[in-house]
Amino acid sequence: MTGNSTENSPLLKDLAFAYRLLGAGGNSRECLFLLHGSGVDETTLAPLARRIAPDAMVIAARGRIPQEDGFRWFERITPTRFEQESILAETAAFAAFASEAAKRHGLDLDHATFLGYSNGANLVSSLMLLHPGIVRRAVLLRPMPVLDHVPATDLAGIPTLIIAGAADETYGPFAPALVTLLSRHGAAIDARIIPSGHEIGDPDAAIVRQWLAGSAAVA
Repeated sequence: MTGNSTENSPLLKDLAFAYRLLGAGGNSRECLFLLHGSGVDETTLAPLARRIAPDAMVIAARGRIPQEDGFRWFERITPTRFEQESILAETAAFAAFASEAAKRHGLDLDHATFLGYSNGANLVSSLMLLHPGIVRRAVLLRPMPVLDHVPATDLAGIPTLIIAGAADETYGPFAPALVTLLSRHGAAIDARIIPSGHEIGDPDAAIVRQWLAGSAAVA
């Protein structure tokens, strides 16, 4: 990734979600919105972004719900049950944030990929279903379905990569249900299972990098 590193990129607080702008020195039209997992912050996915799209402009956003020493994207009841009003409120706020961030930094959402991990991936899938038109390409790492009530959204062939971990005992069993849900709403799903737990690493980076290259070529 060219331009600013995570270490010297300031935390911007001028919009609804705090975020860091990375890769501002590049000339690529490619853009990544990064949504981190639970209990951490916006810096944690930056190394992954460097490996999969080194020339992309990156919006590394921070969830607004405190958890331990970090943050998450919406309130949870149990590890696999979530507060629905929190999902609706935070997803609506993020939809507005993504549009405003794109305008402010001259980004084209047609060339943006929303990459989320765990709780961040669940926010992205909720964004797709509740606010269609924001997400045009999605990468969901270790996701699960979280909405109790899903609207009749037409996802119209939106390219969506889902990577589950075979040894992910918490979220892994729910991944097929999300694949089915998004497929029924028209998303163009590429679903992968890798020999991993809930953690992410080099195998994910390699798959995402290859998938993004193929998706861009098709577009």
